[in-house]
Amino acid sequence: MNRSEKITELQGTHWDLLIIGGGITGAGIALDAASRGLKTALVEKNDFASGTSSKSTKLVHGGLRYLKQLEFALVSEVGRERAIVHKNAPHLVIPEKMLMPLIKGGTYGRLSSSLGLEVYDILANVRKEDRRHMLSKEETLAVEPLLNESTLLGSGYYSEYRTDDARLTIELVKAAERKGAVCLNYCEARSLLHKDSKISGIVAMEHFFGTTLNIESTYIVNACGPWVDHIRAMNNSLTKKRLHLTKGVHIVLPHDKLPVKNSIYFDVPDGRMIFTIPRGRTTYIGTTDTEYKGDLEMVLTTTEDAQYLIDAVNSTFPGIKLSISDIESSWAGIRPLIHQGGKSASEISRKDEIFEAPDGLISIAGGKLTGYRKMAEKTVDLVVKRFEKQDGVKFGPCTTRHIPLTEDPLWNEEEVGYYKGTVSRKLADLGLIDYYAGYLVANYGKQSDQIILLMNDFKEAQAEEALIRAELKFCVENEMVCSSTDFFDRRTGRLSFDFDRVIQYKNTITDDLALYLNWTDQRKIADEKLLDQRMNEVVAFRKSSLV
Repeated sequence: MNRSEKITELQGTHWDLLIIGGGITGAGIALDAASRGLKTALVEKNDFASGTSSKSTKLVHGGLRYLKQLEFALVSEVGRERAIVHKNAPHLVIPEKMLMPLIKGGTYGRLSSSLGLEVYDILANVRKEDRRHMLSKEETLAVEPLLNESTLLGSGYYSEYRTDDARLTIELVKAAERKGAVCLNYCEARSLLHKDSKISGIVAMEHFFGTTLNIESTYIVNACGPWVDHIRAMNNSLTKKRLHLTKGVHIVLPHDKLPVKNSIYFDVPDGRMIFTIPRGRTTYIGTTDTEYKGDLEMVLTTTEDAQYLIDAVNSTFPGIKLSISDIESSWAGIRPLIHQGGKSASEISRKDEIFEAPDGLISIAGGKLTGYRKMAEKTVDLVVKRFEKQDGVKFGPCTTRHIPLTEDPLWNEEEVGYYKGTVSRKLADLGLIDYYAGYLVANYGKQSDQIILLMNDFKEAQAEEALIRAELKFCVENEMVCSSTDFFDRRTGRLSFDFDRVIQYKNTITDDLALYLNWTDQRKIADEKLLDQRMNEVVAFRKSSLV
């Protein structure tokens, strides 16, 4: 179904459930609802995953930090959930050993960390082969020699899972559509419609054709992340509990600037703990946790944010001596937490909560990336109960724990490894190094074969250019790409993790997009300006722009 057909379908159908918000929570709700048989639609005012859902630490983690806050139930729930999402997308949710150094005066002592990690393993239902083990100072320096020997006491190894949050969201959207949902990006809810004092739909603006849509639905869920309260204000239901917004920043360096051998969760001088995670050609560091009251459409990494993370790394890895000039890229996102009076940003619970308005609007906020599936289940359970109570219509139970996120899935880590080997051999024959096999499989799973096949359309280009152009064609045809920023940011992650390639190929990609989407010259110029703006945003901590 192309974009025009989706617009026609959205305004020509009475939906059982309409979801406002195309982040991971909204996408998860769409998959859950559609898989139960509800006639489901989703609209997102920007691109899918363009808000918080592309700006996390990119870990589907078990919530070790929540043990310190004694939130045992939360640790247990997210531990179970990460195992489910790993099972449903093993190419995209990848086991990651995490090293937690123990230092003099640090957050955890040896006894408390050993006990805490053991409790974590039990609550998070960690596989036997991934359970924690403790290392001495000497053993720790052997596996991670860059650590500060003068303060190091030892360390603990424990298990996490690494992902690409935006790719996870995109695959959820695609899975929801395979179950019958209609999902449209760049379609903004402008106002709410009512009938007999009950919410009955929305008036939306589709941004590319400029079409105003009246979309009618029996029930509506507001899953807009940091924008949840904006929707609640539309029907005057913004009372009592509100969002508490905090900003989290990550910076990205070339791996040779911080050549850690492990992902590390470490203490910083102000008492917080942050991550440093090697990823392909880069190492990324985060996150900050500060109050945010600024523009939700323009969340930037400031010089102060970047310097905080640089200082944190330099205190833990004294031989590194990083500076801001070493940073390639960054991202800054907003956490939509539920306000708790008297608590600081880092103390507020990450639990989710559902708000029901008098007119029937359902809003869901808070929560963690790892818990998206359970949040969706709770939300759709509520909708299903309303249908049964008010309309006598019954729908089935949640089945998303058993739904693979790709159409032709890889079923386990062994299959992922074997398939990566086949992709590596195919790419080697085309002149591409092994890095690209890991990149393709982690992003697309077995869809990599389709991309490699599409490289035949660009035989006149060098292999690297042929690959990126084949990716673009695949994403336009299968993943609702509407701009070069969609492609470089949310579909491929290059804006964060391969910035030089964005600079190198941005004109080529814009030219191809203009052809595929039949752009006017004005539309192409607008796209180029938007990409330049995003490129400058990710290096906003510098004193001058790139473009």
